[in-house]
Amino acid sequence: MTVETDGGDATVATTTMVNGEAEAGAESTEAANDAEEALIEEGEIAGDYLEQLLDVLDFDGDIDLDVEGDRAIVSIDGGRDLSKLVGRNGEVLDALQELTRLAVQQATGVRSRLMLDVAGWRAKRRSELSALGTAAAQRVLESGKPEPLSPMTPFERKIVHDAVAAVDGVSSESEGVEPNRHVVVVPA
Repeated sequence: MTVETDGGDATVATTTMVNGEAEAGAESTEAANDAEEALIEEGEIAGDYLEQLLDVLDFDGDIDLDVEGDRAIVSIDGGRDLSKLVGRNGEVLDALQELTRLAVQQATGVRSRLMLDVAGWRAKRRSELSALGTAAAQRVLESGKPEPLSPMTPFERKIVHDAVAAVDGVSSESEGVEPNRHVVVVPA
């Protein structure tokens, strides 16, 4: 075992001898590669499923696959009728995402956490919610009074919580029960 210091932080690295060769961190690198390959496979399965769905619906769209962190990201872009796959307030998109996750689970045997976006709706919504959270945090910082926000999905609340956490002097918490669960921004 070796101990390395970098800027005052101690890091412990273990070295294992196998057949006379040192393998430092090989297992963790291999595990990370396996995890990324599994996410790529999830994305490919989801892409195939969604491609078949688009064919059945006779919708045009390009499917893009990506991996961000510990999640496969699948997006459908480029078609005229894609807003129908988003629905009012993303309700159809949420249902389609769940169906796609179930299709991946059926193929892999593992529950998927993939994220589906259609026509950039989730990306746009993420930006709007982040701005909403930051603005509410600023208002609470100035007034010193808690501010409840409208009910949101877990996905939406997470984005708002992250935006509020980036502002010093305030915090946020979720209150209520679904479907009326909402974020409350409070002074810290």
